Formats: sequence, C-alpha cells, structure tokens
Amino acid sequence: MQVPHDAMVAVVDGRKMLFFRNEGDAVHPNLQVEKKLIDKHNPAHHDQATDLAGGSMGTRTSGAQWASANMDEVDFHQQEEDRFAAETAELLKKRALAGDFESLIVVAPPRTLGELRKHYHVSVSEKLAGELGKDLTGHSVPQIEEALLNA
Repeated sequence: MQVPHDAMVAVVDGRKMLFFRNEGDAVHPNLQVEKKLIDKHNPAHHDQATDLAGGSMGTRTSGAQWASANMDEVDFHQQEEDRFAAETAELLKKRALAGDFESLIVVAPPRTLGELRKHYHVSVSEKLAGELGKDLTGHSVPQIEEALLNA
C-alpha cells in the first residue's frame, strides 16, 4: 500500500492510539509521531467482573417442564475496548472536519477495525485511503512502515 506524502496514519487497538504523519513520499514513507494516547483505565476482564454470570428460570414448556436460561457474562474489557474505538473514531472525525489531513490510513486489528467502521463519520470515510487489519501498536516505526509497504 502506498502512503501518500503528508497522509495521516492511525495505528490503533483497543487500548492504544498512535497518529503518524508521513513526512516521506509514497515509496519511502517516513512516519513521524503526531499524537499518542493510551487507555490506562481498562484492566483485564477478570479484574473488572465481580460475579459469575447468572441464570434464571425460563418459561414453562409443553408437558409442565421448566426451561432454564443462562445469562451470558458481560465482557467489560471488550466493552471498554469498543468504547475506546468509538472515541478514536470521534477524534478522527474532529480532525477530518478541521482539515488536519487530506488522506488517512487506518491500521488496527480486525475486531477493532470493524468497531471503528461502525463509527466513521462521512468526512472520515471520504478521506480514507486505506485500511490494514493488523495489530501493529506494539511495533517499531520501521516495522509499521514496512507492513504498510507490503500491504
């Protein structure tokens, strides 16, 4: 994937957001960090959940038998990651409307990328030059540049 000069590259997962600007050209990207945000308020699910999932008695089935129903456990960690993705999409919207970038590339794990897409504003979609479904937030800048070039 070519990264146009001056393009914004957002590298995101459910807890970390990195905004880069390509100071290089499409063939030789030179990503420079513009902004970094880490959500430090999202502990593991088992640290957030206080109880096991519940159950309830269901309705009577034919023949006077009772059907029970299990309630699914809420994944608080995943809810927080989804909230963080929505917050990231809102920040992209504000920057797009302010004219901070003409071209945008988003790199995120597939689940996060799907959540981001749910919240893209039309101004972001219009400037979207590409997406890469990979988790690269823990990688170095040269590794991110290489992954983009190989995509």
